[in-house]
Amino acid sequence: MINIRPALPSEADLVQRISAAAYIPAYAAVIGTAPKPAFEDYRARIARKEAWLLEDARLPVAILILERHPDHLLVYSVAVLPDHQGRGHARALLAFAETEAASTGVPELRLYTNRRMTANLELYRRCGFRDTGARPHPSRPGEVLVDMTKRIGKAE
Repeated sequence: MINIRPALPSEADLVQRISAAAYIPAYAAVIGTAPKPAFEDYRARIARKEAWLLEDARLPVAILILERHPDHLLVYSVAVLPDHQGRGHARALLAFAETEAASTGVPELRLYTNRRMTANLELYRRCGFRDTGARPHPSRPGEVLVDMTKRIGKAE
């Protein structure tokens, strides 16, 4: 049974551990380093109600970080423990993000990922996200981020 719920303040370390476990091996293998979410202190995000945990059979196995903006929700992070990948958890979290956006009245979801993370790009495209541009990574020279968006409540 899948359940998605807000992360609790007492779970900040758990959120960080899931993030690190998901990001470090995936990104290190492709770009040689891990992104900021792997090392972030999630206490402030939990306090702002941006952090969500996905539980599978009551075991927390994935996280979603959603930043609220006036005209969109930013999917800042989707991270699934490696042993639980391939079971639809990332898709479930992205669908949840879409429901959250609709319930708050914002017209779109946005996200970004490294251009070399091709599996991420493929997943996001299969989930209805469209590329909106590319830009240099702000802190890693030579790396490129791909920006993506998904309109809420309208067919693409």
